[in-house]
Amino acid sequence: MAICRNIFSLLFFISGCLNCLTPALASNATDVPDLAKEIERYQAQSQQPGKPSPFSKQDMEVMQRSAQELAKHMPDPGLKVGDKAPSFTLPNAFGKQVSLQTALDSRPVVLMFYRGSWCPFCNLQLHAMQKVVPQIKQHGASLIAVTPQRPDKSLEQVKKSKLPFEILSDLDSKVMKAYKLYFEVPPDLIEVYKKFELDLADYNGSGRYVLPVPGTFVIDRQGVVRAVFADTDYKKRMEPRDILAALEFLSGEKTQQVSH
Repeated sequence: MAICRNIFSLLFFISGCLNCLTPALASNATDVPDLAKEIERYQAQSQQPGKPSPFSKQDMEVMQRSAQELAKHMPDPGLKVGDKAPSFTLPNAFGKQVSLQTALDSRPVVLMFYRGSWCPFCNLQLHAMQKVVPQIKQHGASLIAVTPQRPDKSLEQVKKSKLPFEILSDLDSKVMKAYKLYFEVPPDLIEVYKKFELDLADYNGSGRYVLPVPGTFVIDRQGVVRAVFADTDYKKRMEPRDILAALEFLSGEKTQQVSH
């Protein structure tokens, strides 16, 4: 548990710039999780006032510099609204090949990129999305998550949290690159992570010190991106209510097409 707390504390120091690529969409649902508030609550509970920081001044400088450089290098990450979503086929947690195009043949897709099961903010997002899977299905859509971690790590996550949606492993980073979210973790930050017993290669595979900028894309059946959120600050994620609002908009468009 001490190791976990150290890893979680480490994540608070890396930040970037807000880059919401689409305006926030309204939703009146009262039973939809407020992810931003859940993240704020988690941070407040995790921080211990008066306790010395486990990080040296040099560690903090490395983390802050890495965050700043990432934000500078990727000021506008992710595909844009109106872009065609690149097709792909990736293994799920059970080793089965899953195709985005096959999913889009029958319904819109909410495509979510996350860093890995080691990231508490990713887990908060996954759990929030788990709660709205019924609403996503009511809108005739499906949810797919993509991560650089190995399928066995995803399987542990699926079994532990009973996640009812596909988690796919981007083992060669091609999909992260295609969606303009890929970045390589700097060597000095890798060493800081390792000091707190977080070795990304244990999750992603040998030599793979790579991550996606967390991003979410709502993709219509024609494979066109209709809503996007991507941010180099990993603590900022697309709100479930905004995802549902985007799907509701797509459902309204479909109804209008049928009526005509």
